[in-house]
Amino acid sequence: MTDMQTRQSASVARCSSAQERKWLSGIPWETLLRRFAILVPCIGLFAACRTTGPAGAPSRAQLRPTVFPGVVPEPVSITLASGDAFVLTDSTSIVVDPGNAEVLRTAQLLASLLRPSTGFAVPISSIGTSVRGAIVLRLSTDTALGPEGYRLAVWRDSVRVTANAPAGLFHGVQTLRQLLPPQIESHMALSAVAWRVSPVTIMDRPRYSWRGAMLDVARHFFTVREVKQYVDLLALYKMNVLHLHLADDQGWRIEIKSRPKLTAAGSVTQVGGGPGGYYTQDEYAEIVRYAQERYVTIVPEIDMPGHTNAALIGYPEISCSVRPPAPYTGTEVGFSTFCANKEETYALVDDVVREIAALTPGRYFHMGGDENPILSKEDYARFVERTQDIVARHGKQMVGWEEIARARLRPTTIAQAWATDSVAAAAVQYGAKVILSPAKRTYLDMKYNQTTELGLTWAAVIEVRDAYDWDPATYMKGVTESNIVGVEAPIWSETVRNITAVQYLAMPRLPALAEVAWAPQSARNWDAFSRRLATHAPRWNFLGVNYYRSPQIPW
Repeated sequence: MTDMQTRQSASVARCSSAQERKWLSGIPWETLLRRFAILVPCIGLFAACRTTGPAGAPSRAQLRPTVFPGVVPEPVSITLASGDAFVLTDSTSIVVDPGNAEVLRTAQLLASLLRPSTGFAVPISSIGTSVRGAIVLRLSTDTALGPEGYRLAVWRDSVRVTANAPAGLFHGVQTLRQLLPPQIESHMALSAVAWRVSPVTIMDRPRYSWRGAMLDVARHFFTVREVKQYVDLLALYKMNVLHLHLADDQGWRIEIKSRPKLTAAGSVTQVGGGPGGYYTQDEYAEIVRYAQERYVTIVPEIDMPGHTNAALIGYPEISCSVRPPAPYTGTEVGFSTFCANKEETYALVDDVVREIAALTPGRYFHMGGDENPILSKEDYARFVERTQDIVARHGKQMVGWEEIARARLRPTTIAQAWATDSVAAAAVQYGAKVILSPAKRTYLDMKYNQTTELGLTWAAVIEVRDAYDWDPATYMKGVTESNIVGVEAPIWSETVRNITAVQYLAMPRLPALAEVAWAPQSARNWDAFSRRLATHAPRWNFLGVNYYRSPQIPW
């Protein structure tokens, strides 16, 4: 072990010890008793692990699977087995189906994870070679798994991940990643670690097909590198959509070559001032490619007809705003709008949708549609319906915030519920589907409590349990399981200036919402989840992820 590795290990140990002393010091005896009650399951877990010895793992009878292993989201089915663990060694390889580029790419991503921390070569070879001591990734014809499900089996001599489609293999690899010691995330070789995976079999598939997060890059601009960092977090927890809020009153963040004034005039500032910024089309394509390789679909949003001040600076002739378009660094909303009765408006919308659609292989285009008190009901509905036609003409499926349900929607359109428990339900009458993003549960820009330095409180204060303890299928009157395409966790960036701040507000609520969207309702239990989530803190430390140490989690 190098001096740097020794210092890193000692630092982690000192931090843990200091946190334990702080956790117990200077508190009333009643509180100590409550905290001791929390520790009892952990003491039992420690004893169960001790009884097995170093060669084996606890049997299913000894230990509930919702406690160990600490997989998030909770799998549909997990069975712990007795026997020796699988151990990564310098002879471990990854074996894949030949001829499938996506499977090979997942193998390469897995190898790039394993190599730095283990120091092992981890070669990749094709099926037909020996699988003893190998991690095997194979496609199957197990249609019960759907397009994203997988099976994972860990034995002493091998690890096998099978899936009906490449996305399922990728998700299975994320589970394997979580079963490995958290030091696997280190960028330095750690020779003293035993890279063990306890024997287990898992069958897993998601509850919802849309398991998303939204990042507002318009209020504050985020670099390509920062967006990629957020994609990495989503992928770790099997989230498969990143909705990018690309335009608002404060900034227009994507190059439209047929409309150069959008970025020339509209990208130059952000909330509180500062230089703003935008993505060139090549940079946006790089984000899309990076996300696609991790089975995360980029959903671009151009908010309209309201929230359009930045666009109108360059094209004031289509403004029906209540004040002249001008660079804006505040956070007030509801003062800007496109005119709904000008053909020039729809010519601009067509140019924007056409260019972004051509850069985006995913099925969706988000038109925003929220918070427009200026247009009449009739003009608002006219704008939504014409934009819906434009989006369809360019081969995309339209998504919009819940207000779009006040217009006539196509059955393929998706309404995103956020402010009320009823408006989005109107979309169902047209056969449209619903994404649930209730601000009281999923808005990650809300504070954890009244003293949280970052975030807002207009919707709620949202602790981890608030984000976790709800059922999408029973949340909205008139919206049932069959009407719901998924769950999404937005983070608006009025108070958020960089990816470190995003991580603080997202973690640990993002994994909580990932489990809401992935795991069957019957498998979810707050107490078990909080214990599993606590085991992820060392992993986040190695990844360099900033997070909030919620008092609700037994860290």
